[in-house]
Order: sequence, then C-alpha cells, then structure tokens
Amino acid sequence: MIEKAAFDRGDSDVAARVEALRSCGSALCENDGWLPDSCAKPDDSSRMGGGIGQYALYRAEDQSLCLFSLVVPVGSSTPVHDHLAWGLVGIYRGRQDETVYRRLDDGSDRRMRTPEVAKRQQLGRGEFYALLPPTDDIHYVSTISDTPSISIHLLANDTACVWRHRFEPATGVVDTVPIRRTPNAPCPPDAID
Repeated sequence: MIEKAAFDRGDSDVAARVEALRSCGSALCENDGWLPDSCAKPDDSSRMGGGIGQYALYRAEDQSLCLFSLVVPVGSSTPVHDHLAWGLVGIYRGRQDETVYRRLDDGSDRRMRTPEVAKRQQLGRGEFYALLPPTDDIHYVSTISDTPSISIHLLANDTACVWRHRFEPATGVVDTVPIRRTPNAPCPPDAID
C-alpha cells in the first residue's frame, strides 16, 4: 500500500516525498509472484518498438498518479524520453542499464543542443532510481540481463495518457508524442491521443 503520509504531509520537497515511498517500492520489487503474467510479457504492438510492454497496475481517476510495469526484452532499449512528473522506478526482474541526459538549453526550442550524459548506472532487482524533473527526467533504459527486465514505475501523472517528449540526442530533434500506451487499460476518452 502506498504510504498515505508521503502525500498528505504537504511537503513541497518532491525528493523527500519520493524517498518516503521507497519502502513501499521495496516491498513490491523484492516480493516475486504478485505481478500477473499478463503484465510481465513483451508487447509486439507497442509504439516504443522492440517488444517493449507497459501495463497499468493502478491509475488514479484524476490522473494524478499511476503505477505500471515496464517490460524491456533482451536486446531492446526504450527511446530517449521524459516523464514530466516526479516518480520512483524499481527493478522487479532482470537488470537494466540507465542513461540519464541533461539538456544544455532552456527547452524553449523544438531542437535542443546536444545533451550531455549526466549519469549512467546499472541496476538489478530491488534497486531504484528517482525521476525528479527537470533533472533526472530525460533517460533511456536497456536490458542487460539474459532475460527481459521488468521495472515497476510510480509516477505523479498518468504517463501513458499524456503528451511527452521523445529525444534524438545525435540530431537534437525533440518530438512531442504520446510514446506509451497500456494495452490492458485504455486512456480515458478525454485524454489526448
């Protein structure tokens, strides 16, 4: 259960709020068997390509919070993307390599200066990373294990139903696209598609 105190305390420090949710995330990522098989498989129809699957586990009615699993098959990588919300991501199965980018401009132009790699880390089961816009929000992940990686994401928006950005670091192109969809829980009719 998500710790209600992390939301009710009125804390404007998002990093502290995310940190308060780690114990809940640990309980999810360290206990095998609770994630349905239907939410732990590749999805060949995904807009992300490479068989990457995203499955809604919880979605707040007001679209202020979502919990989902992300399945990245062996040899696949997500596009470079942002989330536009704070979040906490934990590895449930497999291993991932995460590369985080930092924009070197103010984001007002559709093209960005070549971004800099801010951080690169390898993560295994039970390990976490925070998404804290504007830093630590542009990234991509690759599976580096010999089995698909599955990560559990808690985000402060309904990330599958909002317009976000896809980045091409080599060219500086930034596209505004809804890059993720959950096949098991369509977006509400009023969401932009």
